[in-house]
Amino acid sequence: MSNRVVCREASHAGSWYTASGPQLNAQLEGWLSQVQSTKRPARAIIAPHAGYTYCGSCAAHAYKQVDPSITRRIFILGPSHHVPLSRCALSSVDIYRTPLYDLRIDQKIYGELWKTGMFERMSLQTDEDEHSIEMHLPYTAKAMESHKDEFTIIPVLVGALSESKEQEFGKLFSKYLADPSNLFVVSSDFCHWGKF
Repeated sequence: MSNRVVCREASHAGSWYTASGPQLNAQLEGWLSQVQSTKRPARAIIAPHAGYTYCGSCAAHAYKQVDPSITRRIFILGPSHHVPLSRCALSSVDIYRTPLYDLRIDQKIYGELWKTGMFERMSLQTDEDEHSIEMHLPYTAKAMESHKDEFTIIPVLVGALSESKEQEFGKLFSKYLADPSNLFVVSSDFCHWGKF
């Protein structure tokens, strides 16, 4: 058995957002400084996952509501854009890299989720191709920087769920949502179809 730590690289850094840690930090600080926290502490936020040029200032409104002093686990739910899934999937890595600092996946919670038999495993390639979770990592790192060694993340790739599967996953995640030290980040598109 290997004790090797597997990392997911910040594969969209340098294209969807800057790969420079200092520049990224300054951008995020700028956007966050322009909004007020009104609903703090948030238990769940919904924020976009487009390139920061398009949605960085909008996402700041959600992340400003995060209270790092009480948040210990952050569930990040992002839709699958590259692989067909009829369930949800968990990452196969230990660490998600960002230009700011690395984020650790909560292996204890992952173990609990695995035991349900409800999840598939994301390959590293699928993980690095997908942007819906990654676009929340720098903002997560920034929002939590004052407590950066005191929290973990639980990334979950969400497939095209049937109504019954939605209910199953909702029931499963409800016990985690009930814990005030957990935050849920829902990664959202405005629209991929129709008129807008």
